[in-house]
Amino acid sequence: MVGWVRGTLAEVWRGLRFLAVGMVSAFASMLMLPVVLVLLLVGWPLVPAASGQLRRWAGLERRRVGRFTGKPIAEGYPELSGPLLDRVRTVLRDPSARRDLLWLVVHGVAVTLMGFLGVGLALAALNAVTIPLYWWALPADEPASSPFPVTSWGRALIMPVIAIGYVVLAVLLVPRFARWRVRWARALLAPTKGARLTERVAELTASRAAALEAHGTELRRIERDLHDGTQNRLVGVVMHLGIAERALRRDPESALPLVLRAQNAASDALAELRGVVRSIYPPVLTERGLDGAVAALVARCSVPCTLAVRDLRRSPAAVESAAYFVVAEALTNIAKHSGAERAEVRLSTREGEVLVIEVFDDGHGGADENTGTGLLGIRRRVAAFDGRTELASPSGGPTTLTVELPCGS
Repeated sequence: MVGWVRGTLAEVWRGLRFLAVGMVSAFASMLMLPVVLVLLLVGWPLVPAASGQLRRWAGLERRRVGRFTGKPIAEGYPELSGPLLDRVRTVLRDPSARRDLLWLVVHGVAVTLMGFLGVGLALAALNAVTIPLYWWALPADEPASSPFPVTSWGRALIMPVIAIGYVVLAVLLVPRFARWRVRWARALLAPTKGARLTERVAELTASRAAALEAHGTELRRIERDLHDGTQNRLVGVVMHLGIAERALRRDPESALPLVLRAQNAASDALAELRGVVRSIYPPVLTERGLDGAVAALVARCSVPCTLAVRDLRRSPAAVESAAYFVVAEALTNIAKHSGAERAEVRLSTREGEVLVIEVFDDGHGGADENTGTGLLGIRRRVAAFDGRTELASPSGGPTTLTVELPCGS
């Protein structure tokens, strides 16, 4: 019973704070509404700027609701670009802009009323419970009143009972008001199905472009490695064999060193060819799985590094290969650029659907994708799988690279 009461009061207090902040923002929305309407009716050149401000204001509400519920509300706005007339047309045709305007009205009116009522109930309860402490000190012609004038000790002693009534009303209404506010915000500020579909198409188009770019980059790398390395060594083998052939015709005894040299050159070419093959799909992934393959990378890292594996499941070969090369590139960056004394790699599978890779180091930070440290390559490789890359690297460190790769069905 005590736990239930404590939980209920905590919920009411949390909802009360949510409504109080919402009441302030709702009152500001009421002040903004006439300005926005005037701009839409007579100030059309300022419509894109007004829409941008409204987007930012609605974005604040999305973040407030997201913090309150733990489930953020996504945005779905078209980009405002091009000549002024095109931007005005984009705003006027955008259903999200109309929904933002409707939200401004609902938020300004309804949330203001709910906030006043919720906060008013709390203040009324506080006032009622404290009236017995001060009613007698007030002038007779200006008595305390909550909800009726308190002019005697009899009425004053009833006030704590009235305060309980206010608390009961607050318990019943405040959480419900908070839920209504969340429901309205999600209904009006979340992207429409059409907007989500358009955004998803854009994401898939970008993902496809990234996949093609990553594929082309990989093909060019393989071609370069074969051309500059293996092909040159094979040409050397052919040359050595040709020289050995001529030596056999003239002086068979001098041909043996040439044959041995050709054999060494062939061995080098074979080793380099194996290296190229391993760079396409490391055999260690098949032999030891992703955790074993990454453990080998961690063991070879020049910076002291540890590996933490939690709930890791097998993923498709292409996903594990991408994860392996992400870790390899990240550890190479740490060794070359971070100045770190310690690093850690964490692997896990979230909800059985997403492979999560976290690479941490305690170096000097300041990692930047535009400085040629391989981070851009990691992002492109991950984007090819419709994955997500996050880099946190403040100046002074530490640096944390987080990669999420969908495992597929």
